[in-house]
Amino acid sequence: MTFDQIWQPLVEELACWRRADRKAEFWLRDDDAVDPTAALDRLLDLTREFAVPLTLAVIPALTDERLVVRLDEAPHASVAIHGWAHRNYAPEDQKKQELGAHRPRQAVLDDMARGLSRLTGLHGARAVPMLVPPWNRIDPGLVSELGSVGFAALSVFGPPKPAPVPVINSNVDIIDWHGTRGCRDHGSLVQAIIAQLRHAFDGGEPVGLLTHHLVHDESAWLFLERLFTVAAQTEACAWLPIRTLIGRSGGRAIPGKV
Repeated sequence: MTFDQIWQPLVEELACWRRADRKAEFWLRDDDAVDPTAALDRLLDLTREFAVPLTLAVIPALTDERLVVRLDEAPHASVAIHGWAHRNYAPEDQKKQELGAHRPRQAVLDDMARGLSRLTGLHGARAVPMLVPPWNRIDPGLVSELGSVGFAALSVFGPPKPAPVPVINSNVDIIDWHGTRGCRDHGSLVQAIIAQLRHAFDGGEPVGLLTHHLVHDESAWLFLERLFTVAAQTEACAWLPIRTLIGRSGGRAIPGKV
């Protein structure tokens, strides 16, 4: 398929939003950030070029001041808490999970609180009290405890379920985890975005794009550049900061620029 054949359906969908005087809303979450890398530089540069607010899910136990220094140069980036150490505690016959029921509840809560404290201490106002569970999995019994350890929101993947805290989920993952482990087919991704936009038009959630800069192939970078380009060509599209989404979902006010 040609570029126009792949992307024209999204151009037409956004034109429908423009005619309806509506804003198609997007937000971007990127997982597993730890250190400054060439891939992170590429992501930060690309999102800055297109004025796309970026939420980095950072692994608290594995990061340090080097990431702080790099992000000081990227005011469009916010930091969310990606568990504690991204360590799997589930048995081999179960899906990977760090924040599951495989350990005493208090131990898991302590890890979450420790992660929030560490990243807030490192990043200050850039750190947003939103939990992003590793592998997008958390014991449902823990969700009601998130507020007690300082979290204002939760972000996993897929349609949000009712919860005692705001849930700001990603819903379009660009990586083909069960196949090539590279970028998904661009045409399929465009159709997934259109489907989410139509859901959002009827009152559903914004398009929550999920990326993993450390595993991006060239196709992933090309997809992001083309998506950002298409979105930038219409006034009917808006990329939202995570603080805006949390506040709009009923979370407490979170200070900061992004």
